Amino acid sequence: MPGVYLGNNVTIGENCVIHPNVVIYDNCHLGNNVIIHANTVIGADGFYYKKRADFFDKMICCGRVIIEDNVEIGAVCAIDKGVSGDTIIGAGTKIDNHVQIAHDTHIGKMCLIAAHVAVAGVVVLEDGVTLWGQSGVRSDVKLGKGSVLLGQSGLGEDLPAGKTYFGSPAGEARAKMKEVAALKMLPDLIKKIAKE
Repeated sequence: MPGVYLGNNVTIGENCVIHPNVVIYDNCHLGNNVIIHANTVIGADGFYYKKRADFFDKMICCGRVIIEDNVEIGAVCAIDKGVSGDTIIGAGTKIDNHVQIAHDTHIGKMCLIAAHVAVAGVVVLEDGVTLWGQSGVRSDVKLGKGSVLLGQSGLGEDLPAGKTYFGSPAGEARAKMKEVAALKMLPDLIKKIAKE
């Protein structure tokens, strides 16, 4: 569509739809049946710097973005290319609007990522993972197959497959919600103890 920019050596599979003003940097690969909505940027440099005494030294990004078959990416998303390897979005994954996926991250097949999610670099989301809105994932962690990270949660360590997580730092959802309920009772408990 109008305003689309394709860099050098970009490959695009069959039956893809690329909406207005999408930018796809050099060497990126799209599989078949991929949809990318307006104003999304695929393959920009990773946010990766070495701190020197009086400046930040930008590291060279040598990787690509690989988007497998049947992926849909919403509007105004950014998926950065890898620094030392590739950033990969697995087949069947659906990404909402305003999502950031950082360098060298591997997202599995059939994942669901809601709006305003930020995933740092070198993260692994195994197949079937769901990240709900405004959740965040720090660098160099893994979320196991079929796991769910509830909205506004912050993932700070590897978490095993097949469970639902909540909070910041994220933990198993039921336990975290009990903690929140207990915290709500704390002011009344303090008043009660003070009277005694």
